[in-house]
Amino acid sequence: MCGISGVANWRIDDKEIEILKKMNRILAHRGPDEEGLFSDGRVALAHRRLSIIDPQGGQQPMIRQYGHKTFVITYNGELYNTLDLRNQLEAKGHIFFSNSDTEVLLVSYIQWGPLCLEKINGIFAFAIWDQSNQTLFLARDRLGVKPLFYAKEQETFLFASEIKALLAHPLIKPILTRDGLSEILALGPARTPGHGIFKNIRELRPGHFLSYSPSGITIQQYWTLKSQPHTDSLAKTIETVRELLSDAVKRQLVSDVPISTLLSGGLDSSALTALAKDTSEPLMTFSVSYQDNSMYFQKNSFEPDEDTPWAERMATHLSTEHSSISLKTTELMDSLLPSLVARDLPGMADIDGSLYLLSKEIKRKATVALSGECADEIFGGYPWLYKERKTRTFPWANSLKLREKLFTPEIFSIQEHVQNRYEEALNEVPYLKGEDPFAKQMREFTYLNLTRWMPTLLERKDRMSMAAGLEIRVPFCDHRLVEYAWNIPWEMKYHNQQPKGILREALRDYLPLDVIQRPKSPYPKTHHPEYTKNMQKWLLEIIHNSQSPLLSLINKEKVLEFILNGELSEPWFGQLMRGPQLLAYFIQLNCWLERYGVTIV
Repeated sequence: MCGISGVANWRIDDKEIEILKKMNRILAHRGPDEEGLFSDGRVALAHRRLSIIDPQGGQQPMIRQYGHKTFVITYNGELYNTLDLRNQLEAKGHIFFSNSDTEVLLVSYIQWGPLCLEKINGIFAFAIWDQSNQTLFLARDRLGVKPLFYAKEQETFLFASEIKALLAHPLIKPILTRDGLSEILALGPARTPGHGIFKNIRELRPGHFLSYSPSGITIQQYWTLKSQPHTDSLAKTIETVRELLSDAVKRQLVSDVPISTLLSGGLDSSALTALAKDTSEPLMTFSVSYQDNSMYFQKNSFEPDEDTPWAERMATHLSTEHSSISLKTTELMDSLLPSLVARDLPGMADIDGSLYLLSKEIKRKATVALSGECADEIFGGYPWLYKERKTRTFPWANSLKLREKLFTPEIFSIQEHVQNRYEEALNEVPYLKGEDPFAKQMREFTYLNLTRWMPTLLERKDRMSMAAGLEIRVPFCDHRLVEYAWNIPWEMKYHNQQPKGILREALRDYLPLDVIQRPKSPYPKTHHPEYTKNMQKWLLEIIHNSQSPLLSLINKEKVLEFILNGELSEPWFGQLMRGPQLLAYFIQLNCWLERYGVTIV
């Protein structure tokens, strides 16, 4: 993938160019292969490139003349229907000078304008400067796989792939309002779509585009889920799911550099690997484990077994070139700060750090990897979907009382903030007229998973992998598959009384029966007690330092009590984040406040 940034204020001078160069350098990890910059005195665009397709012909920013008009693009992403679009555009008389998807995307915009977004299959965040109309056009893919943030301060408009690049501009300060603080303390590591946490920083939401011109900013949604009756039979549904997933994998294997898959031995990663193995030889696969983890692993309802034996089982079954990356506790500790900087926000502790370390190891052999994100969201794989719901809130964050206990109660109402965000999400749900109460409830849960939970995982995947210069693709996020699965009735998704039952049926011809029937097991984490001890020691040092900014946000006595005696029977966030990860979240929060120089107002 790549990193993009830009500035528009209609009077770009040398000073502004130097600032943009600094913003671009900050994104070098996203594009270690090349850099580029364009300016015409009104707008300046920058690009960092990770070469995947047509290394010689895809340099950016890319300029294209069309008659007397000039268009310039800076783009982060991949188009998976490049050839289809190119054929359509050539039929309309357009001529191409490279094999890059960048040129196809730019010409698509020249031909169709914003309507090109409806024709694209891919993951993307891009900006196009229409010089003659003095309009800067920004767009983000339907599900938000690729990031895009922006800010408007005084007469200057800024955008970038990551928050840290925006903070490099002197007009943008790391100021945290009460609303941003509420996001961190009440929802973190999740956040509300569109929320940039810092004052004046916004995120362009998935499925939206933005236009900026001398008359101001306009934002429009171009894609959303649509609810309609599902009329396909069970057999037809199984066939369609299989065909859509197979086609998504085939399209996403296109690359001019080595490709691989993340293989845990679970249903989703095994399916992608099996489908990729059909069309790609040889195939590299990677899994992650932790030193001495088997000595301390204890299964529970969220983590029924370890991945390592299953990953090795599938690697042998499919004859892949498999590498199992074993991480040490010291490495996980050392990754806590790099993963924080990669994400720009307190994140998922060792779960982030381990993916960062895994990505660095994969990058040694491959530049592209396929991963199984989104399958659980669209097909109903999460355990919280099958548990009795006692409260109406986000099902992955039933820890509001714990948060209220540990954070300073005078700051704000955690319950109120979460409830407001929860109701906002429900108000967006496109209900299907005539659905019974149970079907309506499961549609709500699916929508919450897709639009409030999955972005947290996609953000983690993008930042940790791109920090290592690795591109990770997510075939289950193909919008055609998501749209189709959205309307499959719950009784079909739960076929044979199994979570993701319809997906399991669709994959019977590709996977061994025991893998088909394997219960969901999330991304693995460390269970080594040494990690917990190290987190306890580190957090105690922070709390006993009177200069630690964390102290202004926590109930010190309650946190001390938790450090020494706290054990969580249920995750405080998601499936994996229990006591050790909560300690690490506090550590990251303190380091974030210090490193980013955050001011709370």
